[in-house]
Amino acid sequence: MSRSIHAHVPYPRLSEYLGYLITHDINPEVYFPAEALDRVVWEKLSAQADSLHAAGLKTTIHAAFMDLNPGALDASIRDATRKRFLQVFQAAELLKPRVIVFHPGYDELRYGSNRLDWLKNSIDFWQEFIPTARQLGCVIGIENIFEKEPSTIKMLVEAIDAPCLRHCFDVGHWNMFTTVQMEEWFSELGPFIAEAHIHDNHGRADEHLPLGEGKIDFDLLFGLLDLYAPDAVCTIEAHTIERLERALKAVEKYRY
Repeated sequence: MSRSIHAHVPYPRLSEYLGYLITHDINPEVYFPAEALDRVVWEKLSAQADSLHAAGLKTTIHAAFMDLNPGALDASIRDATRKRFLQVFQAAELLKPRVIVFHPGYDELRYGSNRLDWLKNSIDFWQEFIPTARQLGCVIGIENIFEKEPSTIKMLVEAIDAPCLRHCFDVGHWNMFTTVQMEEWFSELGPFIAEAHIHDNHGRADEHLPLGEGKIDFDLLFGLLDLYAPDAVCTIEAHTIERLERALKAVEKYRY
């Protein structure tokens, strides 16, 4: 089996990196921060998407996330989140991504006693987007951020109960915040994983190192992906070309 490998590319730099991506046959995960969504020239994005597709490249998208929260208790925050996510889905109509990754917005420190209220709001929020995701043929991937264990994401995914809403497992965030072993996380959420974010750290900061340069056991990770989610997209989250090239070299042993 050949893994589908993607690489993080901020939309404001897509024009700069377009030739590099095509020349090196790298599938992009295009990240749209909020400010970029307000400045998208849709005709230009359409041309960029056409160039990527003509080169045989596949895409995924990472949605805006700063200050946004689909399960917020404040309805005005949910409204702002909805506006941004609608813009992301507009971009998806052109890029035709396999997966769109979204942050869930849950933080135990803020929502611990209001966990079920947050969950209800989040379930209602995502139900609105299921028909659009289904129509576009893409998967909504809910990424773990501050989650210490998988139960909140599992409850959300199981409550929605739709093949187009799944989990994006971020191994770097898992290594920073988890209270459970990776095997336990996968035993709960492995069958729901549509994408994995691949980057390394030492467990103290979100360093976004190339795999093998921190303390994460990638032999274990890819073994679990083979077992539970062999068709999952793997996206390298490296924030410089130099780190990306080191990561692409390191991931080769896991591609087949």
